[in-house]
Amino acid sequence: MKNNRNMICKKIITNIFTLSVLTMAMQQFSAQKVVVNREVETTNDGKMLLGHQLKEQFVKEPYSEWYTKEFNEYALDQKAVTELRKNNINSYNLIVFVGTWCEDSHRDFPRLMKILEEVKYPDSRLTIIAVNRKKESPTGDEVKYNVSKVPTIIVEKYGKEIGRMIEMPTTGYVERDLVEILKKDDGSVLKEIFKKEN
Repeated sequence: MKNNRNMICKKIITNIFTLSVLTMAMQQFSAQKVVVNREVETTNDGKMLLGHQLKEQFVKEPYSEWYTKEFNEYALDQKAVTELRKNNINSYNLIVFVGTWCEDSHRDFPRLMKILEEVKYPDSRLTIIAVNRKKESPTGDEVKYNVSKVPTIIVEKYGKEIGRMIEMPTTGYVERDLVEILKKDDGSVLKEIFKKEN
């Protein structure tokens, strides 16, 4: 009988301990949630997006003033768009750093969004991070990705960087720069993954 009580007490203590650990883990997890679509008011720049954003934020005022105009007026290089499809851009992840205060971002970010719409790029593979004038975001992603200029478009596959476009396209066209980046992907990332498993 006494052994039975001891066993029950041990089970109760174990269950309480397990429940406590799970509760702490859940609190830790919820504390690390990323705030999406954060907008801040600044003295010099007025409203500014900061941190992780959904693309829909850019069609709202005051960002739509520059975003919609550039998106609508930009003429795509259809040959480059065809190359992007051929090189299966939709299988890559894009991490895009922008500044809603930055003229280069005003030009190239809407162009990128038009390109992605044209190739039916999945939103689930797109990460947009808005930074302040110091190129900082609330989550510190700019440090992880070593970003010091905007816009920066990073192309990744299987978590490995294939290439990036920094500040402005070297070819003069975002879609042409993306084609050049995709051409660099010789499959070595995939080979590296399989090499580690063997």
